[in-house]
Amino acid sequence: MAMQEQANPDILSRMMEVGSKVQPVSKESREKAPRVRGAKVVHSVCPYCAVGCSLNVYVKNGQVIDIEGDPDSFINHGTLCPKGSATFQYTVNPSRLTQVLYRAPYSDHWEVKSQEWAMEQIAQRVKKTRDETFVERLEDGREVNHTLAIASLGGATLDVEENYVIKKLFNAGLGIVSIENQARI
Repeated sequence: MAMQEQANPDILSRMMEVGSKVQPVSKESREKAPRVRGAKVVHSVCPYCAVGCSLNVYVKNGQVIDIEGDPDSFINHGTLCPKGSATFQYTVNPSRLTQVLYRAPYSDHWEVKSQEWAMEQIAQRVKKTRDETFVERLEDGREVNHTLAIASLGGATLDVEENYVIKKLFNAGLGIVSIENQARI
């Protein structure tokens, strides 16, 4: 307690009464402010399972300063499982990879590449594999328009709209048959 509060016998005697509402609070405690004060709240979804718990991500000066369960969520009402509760630690972990690493075939080391390079490589390899393995018709003449050489495994945190677009692109657009989602496995 602050010195002036200690010297005030009236406050001390009221604190000592049974059922007293007066709390022993120091000046330092009264002046404290939440660490998220002034931070922008960005609403997000926990990246771990298919439940879709809502998160409040607090950002200040371009940095994530805290991640908590969203108390306004009808799914999790602000609660998080142990994995969801550790999301902040995973986000700000100094060991987290923040750049694309590529290891060429038969290489013994990783190379740093740009994200643009990686996306172009993925697109080229998908197209090449599809072109080489695409089947329009089976031997009996049935039309199938598919490839069995590419598969897709989606994440459980994708929303309905994202899953719809992925299904349309991969199945109808590229002819990929094996489309699965982590939420179903």
